[in-house]
Amino acid sequence: MKEQEEMSFWDHLEDLRWTLFRSILGLFVFAIAAFSVMPYLFDNVILAPASSDFIVYREMCKISAYLPFLPDFCDDNFKVPIVNIRLASQFFAHMTTSFWLALLLTFPYLMFETWRFVSPALYDSEKKSVRWVFFFGTIMFFVGCSVGYFLVFPMTLRFLATYSLSSAITEQVSLDSYMDNFLMLVFVMGLVFEMPLVSWLLSQVGLLHKSFFRTYRRHAIVGLIVAAAFITPSSDPFTLSIVFFPLYFLYELSAFFVKKDPVIEDEINDIED
Repeated sequence: MKEQEEMSFWDHLEDLRWTLFRSILGLFVFAIAAFSVMPYLFDNVILAPASSDFIVYREMCKISAYLPFLPDFCDDNFKVPIVNIRLASQFFAHMTTSFWLALLLTFPYLMFETWRFVSPALYDSEKKSVRWVFFFGTIMFFVGCSVGYFLVFPMTLRFLATYSLSSAITEQVSLDSYMDNFLMLVFVMGLVFEMPLVSWLLSQVGLLHKSFFRTYRRHAIVGLIVAAAFITPSSDPFTLSIVFFPLYFLYELSAFFVKKDPVIEDEINDIED
């Protein structure tokens, strides 16, 4: 039975106020902790893809010994020099990165607070399924961020940093440019991996059905290839496929979670009858 019938509007408003307060407090505490360890994280995590000893490059180098068509990841001289061209850039990078890291670390807690706020308005039968939705969404967000960090960003950085328009141009990457691309690709991939969750929610309200994915599968493949080309503007098929196949997997996974068309279900029931 829903509990929201026993709560007044002001009770809900008070509950929302405390939910926001706890969420902001948790984010603030984690931001302070992230700020204190950020110099270490910058050297060993954030800037790791800018050098040839990054774990992904080493593993790709080993794999390329068996798959010769892969790009060359064995270049020990690969190094992206990061320069600071604005006086306050390092300070603001320290602050903003601490906030984004805190947001990443507190994401499960934020989902928990969201669940606590919406669960009283649900029936007991609904709570079980929605609880799994929040859990699944949290896992998929971290999987997406991991794909962004270990695959999408390193491949994008390696291609763009080694791309040469003229030998007269010295390649130096500004701190602001590096961080903008790093945060964008990591968090965008985290949000993209929420596609199955969003599809499920749209299906629950009757806005999305399986026929959509069957009808527009070819269009989706072309669109995902274009999106992968924008995310990783590389000319080799390997780098493009690294982004395309996870996106296509999400498309098919989303199709698995949505409901069948009501018309199709009615026809099946008529046949069975």
